[in-house]
Amino acid sequence: MATGKMRYYSIAQAGQVEFCFVLPNDIPAEMTTGNPNFDRPAKTLYLLHGYSGNESDWEYNGIAEDLAARFNLNIIMITAGNNFYLDREATGRKYCTFAGQEIIDYTRRIFGLSAKREDTIIAGLSMGGFGAIHTGLSYPNTFGGVIALSSALIVHDVAKMKNGEEPLDGAANLAYYQEVFGDPNKVLDSDVNPERLYEKLEDGNKQIPPIYLAIGTEDFLYQNNQDFRKFLESHHADMKYEEGPGIHDWKFWNEYIVRGLTWILKRIGE
Repeated sequence: MATGKMRYYSIAQAGQVEFCFVLPNDIPAEMTTGNPNFDRPAKTLYLLHGYSGNESDWEYNGIAEDLAARFNLNIIMITAGNNFYLDREATGRKYCTFAGQEIIDYTRRIFGLSAKREDTIIAGLSMGGFGAIHTGLSYPNTFGGVIALSSALIVHDVAKMKNGEEPLDGAANLAYYQEVFGDPNKVLDSDVNPERLYEKLEDGNKQIPPIYLAIGTEDFLYQNNQDFRKFLESHHADMKYEEGPGIHDWKFWNEYIVRGLTWILKRIGE
């Protein structure tokens, strides 16, 4: 198992950024015998961190190496700060471009990863779950599947932050949400809203990646995920929803990333 961390200059973020990688390119044959995932070339999984996280989370708290060995996946773990993987106008604030295009092109080039849509998956937790959905819908020709765990699908909450009202969750102040999402009065009709992105793809008769959505029944984001689930169901989306006992923690994410990958790989062809 090849693992490591690399630093390079990101044009999208206008500075040096780091990412972690796990490549199952040296696993002994006796450890892969009988595993059908190794009867095909490796696919690639891009993993997104949550609020206050970084590129190391899925390796140190999560089970990135186990996922690579179990599913024959090249895994790339990126960092993008507390920016919800959204583009802003200011220089160095192109976080969706970074997650959906720049890091894809860079890692495909240096590691020789497959450029096929069906070989490329994006996944994330919490803020990264939102990011996986938003990025997957922003770059539907790049990603063959989306896995979103305990997703911070809060655009409707942000839209209610009007007339100087402070947010209720206590995670950050109003200025933060305005900076990241823009004018609360416009957020629902803008491309920062995953629902708007989905409808634009649907109206244009464009391909939409299958989406796996999971949330713990005791998670504080449970209702947000129910609302997005209902939206997807109302559009007859290619999706799978699962829930189970759990809060906003790694115990839930480590279990459901496996369930999500199992479903997505079957959908896009193992």
